[in-house]
Amino acid sequence: MNATTEQFEAAKERVEQKLAFYTHLAVFVLVNALLTAIDLTTSPGQLWFFWPLGGWGIGVVLHAFKVFNSGPSSVKQRMIERELARK
Repeated sequence: MNATTEQFEAAKERVEQKLAFYTHLAVFVLVNALLTAIDLTTSPGQLWFFWPLGGWGIGVVLHAFKVFNSGPSSVKQRMIERELARK
C-alpha cells in the first residue's frame, strides 16, 4: 500500500512532534539535574529546585498528552481511519 502525499505529510508531522517532545524531555532532565546539583551544593538548607522541577514537569506532561494523542483528536483520527478502511 503506497502512502499518499497527505498521509506522508501527516506521518511526517507526527514524527516531528514526537522528536520535539523527546528534545523537550531531554532538556528538562538535564537542566533540572543541573539546578538540583546547584541547589544542593550552594544552599542545602533551603531547597528550591523542586519549584522549577514541578512547574516545568507539568509542561512536559501536557506536551506528552498533546503529542501522543490521548485526547479527543485521537478518537477523531481513529474514526477517520475506520471510514477510510471501509472503502
